[in-house]
Amino acid sequence: MSEKVLMKGNEAFGAAAIQAGCDLYFGYPITPQNELTEYMSRELGRAGGTFAQAESELAAINMAYGGACAGKKAMVSSASPGIALMQEGFSFIASAELPLVAVNVSRGGPGIGGIQPGQADYRQVTRGGGNGDYHIVVYAPYCIQEAVDLIIRAFDTAGRYRNPVIVLADGMMGQMMEPVVIPQIRRQSSASEIAAEKPWALTGSGGARDRNVVRSLWLDPQQLEDQNIRLDQKYQRMKQELPEYQSVDLEGAEIVFTAFGTVSRIASEAIRLLGQRGIRAGMIRPITLWPFPYHAFEQIDHSTTKLIVSAELSMGQMIEDVELAVKGRKPVRLIQRSGGMVFTPAELAARAEELLSQYQ
Repeated sequence: MSEKVLMKGNEAFGAAAIQAGCDLYFGYPITPQNELTEYMSRELGRAGGTFAQAESELAAINMAYGGACAGKKAMVSSASPGIALMQEGFSFIASAELPLVAVNVSRGGPGIGGIQPGQADYRQVTRGGGNGDYHIVVYAPYCIQEAVDLIIRAFDTAGRYRNPVIVLADGMMGQMMEPVVIPQIRRQSSASEIAAEKPWALTGSGGARDRNVVRSLWLDPQQLEDQNIRLDQKYQRMKQELPEYQSVDLEGAEIVFTAFGTVSRIASEAIRLLGQRGIRAGMIRPITLWPFPYHAFEQIDHSTTKLIVSAELSMGQMIEDVELAVKGRKPVRLIQRSGGMVFTPAELAARAEELLSQYQ
C-alpha cells in the first residue's frame, strides 16, 4: 500500500515489519499489543513469512534467538511485563551479536500493573534487565507514521550492527488510529543470499566453508573480557552514529520540555497554550532513547532558558539522562503522571507555568 490508509497503531506496526522484510515473528498475547500479534498471524504467512504463537514470552524470545541465528529477519513484540520476561534473551542475543527487532507497546507498572499507557519501561529498555555489559538500540516514535518508518529502519539498524533493536511505543499509540503510508519495499532474502550476505549465519556449510558457531558462552575469562571490549567498541560507535532527536522552538524559550513518544504530542499543545499566555516554550524530543542524544541540549539558549522540564508518564526515569545532558547549567524539574494516568496539555502547561514562576 502506497496511499494513505487509516490503520490502528498495532496493525500498522505489523504492516511495517512485513514491508521491512520480516521473515519470522514470534508472539504471545498481552494487552495492549494483541492486535499486532493477531495481524501478523493473519498477514505474515500471506507475505511468505512464518508466524508462531509461543507458549510464553520466554519461549518467544528464545525462538527468535534461533531464527536470528539462521540469518532470518526475526521479530518479537509484547507489552511491559512480557518484555520484562524477555530480558535474559536480549542479553544472550546481544552477546551472540544477532539482529533482532522487538516492539514494546508499553503500559503502566510495576508488576502486572494495568493495561493503560505508560512510559515506565524507560529504564528497562535503555539500561536492560539482562546480565552483563550490553546495550540495545531504542527508538521512540511520537505518532503511528513515525513508528512505521522507525520499525522499517530498526530492521536495517539491527542488521547493520548485528544487535537487538527495540521500538518503544505505548498503549495510546497501539490503540489509536491515524492515516499512514506503508512503503512498498518488501524483499525477502533467499537462502543463497543469506549465506552470501551473512557469513556468520547458521545456514549449513555443505562442506563449502568452515562450520559456524553462534555462542554467548566464554569459559576463558580472558576471551570473555576480549569479547566485552570488542562489543563495547561497537557500542561506542553506535553512540557516535545513531543518536537522533527533534528540536522545537528552542531559540528564546523560557521553558524547554523534554518528552518522548506520545507525551511529546501533549507537550507540543502545551507549548501553544503557554504561548497564548506570553510564555515562550520549546522542546527537545529524543527519537533514540539509547543512544540518548545528549548533544541536543547544547542547542538550548542559555540567555533566555530558565527551566528544563522532563515530561513523563512515569515517576521520573528519563529525567536522569536529561540531568546528565544539562550538566547542572539549568534547573531540571519533573512533571509526571503514572499508573496509566495521562496529563492533558492544559495540565502540563499549568504545572510548567507554576514551576517557571519559581525561577523568575
